[in-house]
Amino acid sequence: MTVDFQNCFSFILLLCFFSLLCHSLFSKKLKDQKVGYALPPSPPSLPIIGHLHHLLSSLAHKSLQKLSSKYGPLLYLRIFNFPLVLVSSASAAYEIFKAHDLNISSRDNPPIDEPLLIGSSVFVGAPYGDYWKFMKKLLVTKLLGPQALERSRGVRADELERFYTSLLDKAMKKQSVEICKEATKLIINSICQMSMGRSFSEESGEAERVRGLVTELDGLTKKVLLVNILRWPLEKLGISLFKKEIMYVSDNFDEILERVLVEHEEKLDKQKGNDLMDALLEAYADENSEHKITRNHIKSMFVELFLGGTDTSAQTIQWTMAEITNNPNILKRLREEIDSVVGKTRLIQETDLPKLPYLEYVVKEGLRLHPPLPLVVRTFQRSCEIKGFYVPEKTTLVVNTYAVMRDPISWEDPEEFKPERFLLGKEDERRALKHIAFGSGRRGCPGSNLASIFIGTVIGTMVQCFDWRIKGDKVEMDEAGGLNLTMAHPLKLTPIPRTKPLIF
Repeated sequence: MTVDFQNCFSFILLLCFFSLLCHSLFSKKLKDQKVGYALPPSPPSLPIIGHLHHLLSSLAHKSLQKLSSKYGPLLYLRIFNFPLVLVSSASAAYEIFKAHDLNISSRDNPPIDEPLLIGSSVFVGAPYGDYWKFMKKLLVTKLLGPQALERSRGVRADELERFYTSLLDKAMKKQSVEICKEATKLIINSICQMSMGRSFSEESGEAERVRGLVTELDGLTKKVLLVNILRWPLEKLGISLFKKEIMYVSDNFDEILERVLVEHEEKLDKQKGNDLMDALLEAYADENSEHKITRNHIKSMFVELFLGGTDTSAQTIQWTMAEITNNPNILKRLREEIDSVVGKTRLIQETDLPKLPYLEYVVKEGLRLHPPLPLVVRTFQRSCEIKGFYVPEKTTLVVNTYAVMRDPISWEDPEEFKPERFLLGKEDERRALKHIAFGSGRRGCPGSNLASIFIGTVIGTMVQCFDWRIKGDKVEMDEAGGLNLTMAHPLKLTPIPRTKPLIF
């Protein structure tokens, strides 16, 4: 049967009911310990469902952070009879990513009638193996590597100019700007131009439709996480969780991307292309390709690019701009740096970023306090020892990056927005692994450099070119529910030009 749950309370009650009826299905004993080793500490749990209620909290990262602050930074939890290890300290995260990177480099991603955002065709959730390595190589070579980013710099400059012009137009009309929405437009247009040589049309409504699907997809991320964690009990109970919502978004993306693929195939018949989609289509058509891929592999890659490349960066831009707005001294210092390096007659460019260290610190601090993905989920493929505790094989790993980057042992005044904390100079490896906004290890985000470029140039443009008026004295910094870290109240500011229109 298919069940679409609309609230967590009903969800828990229904699962408890089915679990009681089918408890015999879960009666197997876990191999929970090894001679000479104990499992990590385990907090009190609820009957049958274990610690599931913490993951169902509207702010799961905060619920888990509170749990860790009470019972310890390395905890052994269970969802029904299935094990999970929660990591909430920088030292434990460092040990895992340093010593057990290969062991946690696979994710178990079950198919749900083969939709594009979860299942066997995805890249982000694929097991660590030949397919994942092949797709990552194409992704880096054609889109995210240093040479690819150099080739596409002009595309991003054009989109930054359009972003500035749109803000200037709203400033002249004294209109407010929804920061995340404007940043999303810039980023998704840039990624589309870089990866497929075209943007989605604003006139036809195609662009708005894609942005709407990305928003819906963002709302599904927590549900997809639950599908992954609960896959075995759900299969035993015959439940397909959130299937209707997942398939709706997947089918809509499939329709749009199939049309784009056909356009590219027609273009390739006339001339050889050089973007990511061209390379993927060539691999799809080549019987002797290093790895045989399907059309769904290509479409899934672009769905993941739209989600991972747009909403995460746009949310970080929104959070960071909110912090800057609430801290006038930081705004003043940042603006002075940009004015001294860039001046007031031209727009900031990517090539300026290495000369703007304080802007880099502001971006890092925004990512530290507001990581776009506060929970990183992996799977231990083999049993291992972590900080003297035994972790069984096939245990789900949840790293609470939100808690790790607010760990008071590693960060002074962890709740405060203080870019100056990065002034200490070059970070050593241990410190770098405390700042894990993009994950870490071989499964860390391959688009971290591109994301830093987007965040740096967009924040730089807004600070360089405009003063910003807010309603009230402070921006509200409340968080919304969901797996991605979003603002409960979208940031709306009114731009006021502080310079004459700039040249590009």
